[in-house]
Amino acid sequence: MDKIIMKNMAFFARHGVMDEEKRLGQRFYVDVTLYLDLKEAGITDDLTKTAHYGRIYNKIKDQIENKRYDLIEALAENICLEVLQNFNLIQKMKVQVKKPEAPVEGIFDYMAVEVTRER
Repeated sequence: MDKIIMKNMAFFARHGVMDEEKRLGQRFYVDVTLYLDLKEAGITDDLTKTAHYGRIYNKIKDQIENKRYDLIEALAENICLEVLQNFNLIQKMKVQVKKPEAPVEGIFDYMAVEVTRER
């Protein structure tokens, strides 16, 4: 199946269990892979035959910046729900939410969750 890949989108938000995370906020990075048939869009050069990634970006941004979740698992799940409900051509999607400033003592690049959902 064909893919639209949206990689390393950066947002500032206030998700987390700890009070400091909710108050101060932090950066989140999101990768999304959308699985759909792109053949007709490729042949016709017609935007209506694909999933408009600008509109999808805005749905993702809204979930991250305007909603509040304790868990990045809930954030990833709700991103999937929002996108799949609003873009019928997408058959499957994978979302990875990365939290580079997770409140964990140690040296790491990020903590992350990855979920895959399909119709």
